[in-house]
Amino acid sequence: MTVEEMQRGQFRATFFGGVVPASKEEELLAHGIGRALGKAGFVVQHGGYNGLMEQAACGAAEAGGTAVAVTLTDVEWGAFNPHVTEALRFPTMGERLHQFLDGVDLVVAMGGGVGTLHELTAAIWYAGNIRPVPVWLAGDTALRLLAFLKEDRWVFERPTRPLGFLKEFQDLGSFESALSDTFVSRGDSSLPRPQKGWRTT
Repeated sequence: MTVEEMQRGQFRATFFGGVVPASKEEELLAHGIGRALGKAGFVVQHGGYNGLMEQAACGAAEAGGTAVAVTLTDVEWGAFNPHVTEALRFPTMGERLHQFLDGVDLVVAMGGGVGTLHELTAAIWYAGNIRPVPVWLAGDTALRLLAFLKEDRWVFERPTRPLGFLKEFQDLGSFESALSDTFVSRGDSSLPRPQKGWRTT
């Protein structure tokens, strides 16, 4: 699968999550989120490695979905998790981030290390300044981070920069409900379609 084929094809969800899960509950949540996305027909793109990424990819694969690794060309971070079916490699971090954000239909972020923090804050900036792609945070770790960012005004709403793209999820049930409410089935396929108001490219 090439980048062009992926951009022309199914709806895409980007999943950000760390290699060292904060808890068993967050592992289970990542797995359930991946399964929900796979069942809804999303291609799930992620870093490709272990931890929460692997859990999300496993869930997507169990639901018949596709898990795509997005990584760098000349950096070796280890083997991909066994649920990766395709890999896209980019020469720079900037190009890798653009693949995660440009034209994607949904960004889901959970807890992680500084790499996940970098990806999440890039997604929030992108959604607030370039295109209001939905950015959904799930699990205790990510929600505590967002609360801190808001409290210390690293992230704040202004009339010209609304934060309506951000949603918070404590559990899988609320995530699945929002996924169903935000993305509706097409009449001619099982793929989701963003409801009116979300712009995709």
